[in-house]
Amino acid sequence: MSSPTGKMYLGITIAVIASAAALACMQAVSSESDAVAEPTAQPSLSVNVTTLEPQTLPTTIAANGDIAAWQEIIIGTEIGGLRLVDVKVDVGDEVTEGQVLAVYNDTTVRAELARSRAAVAEAEATLAEANANAQRARSLKTTGSLSEQQIQQYETAELTARARLGVAQAQNEAQELRLAQTQVVAPDDGLITSRTATVGAVTGTDQELFRLTRHGRLEWRAEVAASDLNELRLGQAARVTVPGGYELEGRLRTIAPLVDTATRNGLVYVDLPLSDIARSGMFARGEFELGSRQVMTLPRAAVQLRDGFGYVHRVSDEGQITEQKVSLGQHTEDRIEIRAGLEPDARVVASGGAFLGNGDQVRVVETDAEEGV
Repeated sequence: MSSPTGKMYLGITIAVIASAAALACMQAVSSESDAVAEPTAQPSLSVNVTTLEPQTLPTTIAANGDIAAWQEIIIGTEIGGLRLVDVKVDVGDEVTEGQVLAVYNDTTVRAELARSRAAVAEAEATLAEANANAQRARSLKTTGSLSEQQIQQYETAELTARARLGVAQAQNEAQELRLAQTQVVAPDDGLITSRTATVGAVTGTDQELFRLTRHGRLEWRAEVAASDLNELRLGQAARVTVPGGYELEGRLRTIAPLVDTATRNGLVYVDLPLSDIARSGMFARGEFELGSRQVMTLPRAAVQLRDGFGYVHRVSDEGQITEQKVSLGQHTEDRIEIRAGLEPDARVVASGGAFLGNGDQVRVVETDAEEGV
């Protein structure tokens, strides 16, 4: 007869064996469930899809550059050592040709002018006397009352007096010119852009007083790649965007004959219309319009830009994602030109592609446009 202790050990052994068998069965069932569930994974995201669409885009050449004065005149003084007593214009004033901009003290100049006029009068009197003497001497030449030497002396005195009158008149004209130079006038119509003239200052010759933009005209000096210069034509339209987002339409006036050896860019000069939004010294971006062309495009949201390249996420008929690199072209506000890398009928994720990767499963949501096709 078995002892109670032996029966207890036998019961424990049977229970352990039964537990192990049950655990093995559960693991087998779980493995079979996983094997069945793997091929029926659920999509991770619902997406809208789009395809390439034809669009007519303008053909343009982009450029950058500074806005500058068409012609800037530096106005200085032509007379030195005088005190400036009046400045009649300021920065931003529009002036006309011949308008007085500043005035110098002319007291000493007027005194010198009065002396030169007196010298002219004296020279005229001397010449009149010498001329009369020479005339009398010539009239007595046939009578023999005067020798040839005396007659020649009178004629020489006449010539000398005439020369001295010429010198006095030249000095008088110089003083009149100095008097005129005490008033600084505008050499042409334009806009005052700089003023260094100060009342009370004693300036030297050729010292700058003002800067004037002729006729207020500005130009855009744009840098264009050497490879694009041959595409440009004089009179071509250019759309220039200044700081603040304002746009101006200019016209190409001339193309510089030289190309910068460091940048391989050439300068082109674009005339800008008169406006209150452009200022000399501004940096501006712009485009030259060459025509239009037919291209294939995608919405901007469908293209992911990364490391300087473009990527789209293609969707297969089974809803599987494949990331594909594409070649990009011109950009507009809402679309991007696709030059290569995508078939015309390929379906790509319209937006949200940044959250997807290769091999992801998605569910395509049909839009109203797609349902009507």
